[in-house]
Amino acid sequence: MTTTYERHQSILRRLETQGSVRVTDLALELDASEGTIRNDLIALEEQHLLERIRGGAIPVNRNGGLHPFFDSRIRLNADSKKKIARWAAELVSDSDVILLDASSTSYHMALYLEDRHNITVVTHHLETARLLNEDPTKRVILLGGYLRRDGMSVSGAIGQEVLKTLHLNTAFLSCVGFSLEVGLMEADTEEANLKQQIMQSASRIVALVDSSKFGKVGLKPFAAIEQVSHLVTDDAIDPLMVERLLQSQVAMTICGESSVESLTPAGSAKKHFRIGFANLSEELPFSIDVRRGLERAAKGFDYLDFVYVDNQLDGRQALRVVNELISRDVDLVIEYQIDEQAGNIIMNQLKQRHIPVIAVDIPMIGATYFGVDNFTAGHMAGLALGRWIQDHWQGQVDRVIVLEEKRAGTLPAARIQGQLSGLNESLGHLPDSIFTFVDSGNSAGTSHAHVLPLLRQLPPDQRVAFVCFNDDAAVGALQAVRELGLEGRAAIVGQGADRQIRDEIRNPQSPVIGSTAFMPELYGEKLIELALKILNGIPVPPAVYMDHRFIDKHNVD
Repeated sequence: MTTTYERHQSILRRLETQGSVRVTDLALELDASEGTIRNDLIALEEQHLLERIRGGAIPVNRNGGLHPFFDSRIRLNADSKKKIARWAAELVSDSDVILLDASSTSYHMALYLEDRHNITVVTHHLETARLLNEDPTKRVILLGGYLRRDGMSVSGAIGQEVLKTLHLNTAFLSCVGFSLEVGLMEADTEEANLKQQIMQSASRIVALVDSSKFGKVGLKPFAAIEQVSHLVTDDAIDPLMVERLLQSQVAMTICGESSVESLTPAGSAKKHFRIGFANLSEELPFSIDVRRGLERAAKGFDYLDFVYVDNQLDGRQALRVVNELISRDVDLVIEYQIDEQAGNIIMNQLKQRHIPVIAVDIPMIGATYFGVDNFTAGHMAGLALGRWIQDHWQGQVDRVIVLEEKRAGTLPAARIQGQLSGLNESLGHLPDSIFTFVDSGNSAGTSHAHVLPLLRQLPPDQRVAFVCFNDDAAVGALQAVRELGLEGRAAIVGQGADRQIRDEIRNPQSPVIGSTAFMPELYGEKLIELALKILNGIPVPPAVYMDHRFIDKHNVD
């Protein structure tokens, strides 16, 4: 096992040679849990040795090759700009056509678009274009025009003419100054003229305005406040300005250190509600899909505000951030966290304040449960695994490795029980001696670290089946199997069928035979429907389940 110092040095070496690192890859390469790697990245960031981004990190001197003038702009109010950039990036979906202006905030935003695929980015900023062009999954269109004195961007009538031929889903625009009376302003008339044409070419305008810009004056305005679809700012904004913006019918996102608040304009005849969502983790594809689905569904309700916090897959963090939600006067909490014991304390705090709770996937006593029908979902996978073993191994299996998650408590454990029940139902009662139970840690890194030494101890000709708590555990098992070249002797079923596992199911050479679909992208719509019933005093059942379906190569598409 490597020491903390050795891991830190390895991370820094990989950053130097690769330009960026991902948590999941580091966990595998350094034989550590993903939680340990995240803590390593936090420690290195505090020493100013790297900069964390979603899912990994980049070198702290990533901007070192920039023009000195732009480099100084990048560093000005950098913390506020990064918060704004990260959450503005959440407004971008795969295959979108977007425009990023020549601001430093848009440059920061480009760093948070790594997991968006097949997007087209139009920009007049050279450094932003160069950065995005490193990713072959993105198409970059650089507007024409004359090169400005700073050497960083182009401007002029040529770019405006090009824009007239383009249709943009969303334009992300910053400014040098903003006021309610005048709107967004620029210091340069050519830049303002270009942005006025951008306004004509885009279906949606998102203003990226850090709090330092409010009250400042620029030479020429380019957009009135009523032309802005959404404004993203930081939590240093004056509360009185927030009220005035909402009265002006501007939807807002306010980015804080530990929370993000999404506010809808005043004016609906319905009572306004504020809902808090504590997400399981902003590092896991499944929980990111849950949050994105919730955000999409919320757009249809002009009387709902949201406060988003990140539990970071950690019970202690979940206890900390629930106080953030309470301080924001939320009317209801949607809680998605992994630790059963922490859940009891969280419920006690919220119950004392008469705040109703919906618990996602992990039950909490006193909360309305929403999510996986655990035994049914597991049973589907167990039956499918057993049938596959009958068809491919003549019903014979030498070892069953069970990747469980004890922190989640007894009800999610039914997901494992269902798989074992389905497997025994398909194959007849299997002897207890062939089962090995392993802690999955709810992550690919921990599962890989625990499965790899087990596989090394087994005879190479043994047929091994994997029963997994979720798809992250399945991915960890898959990585261990591949590392030892045992693909032909393994069969893996997952739980979730999220986007990270579906490509494996499509691959005929993969030992992943399938996964029970939980459909996290559909959670949001059902969660809001449930939340509104509770907030309006309409009785709801104690548990509301998603419908499940086992996904394999025959129906994955």
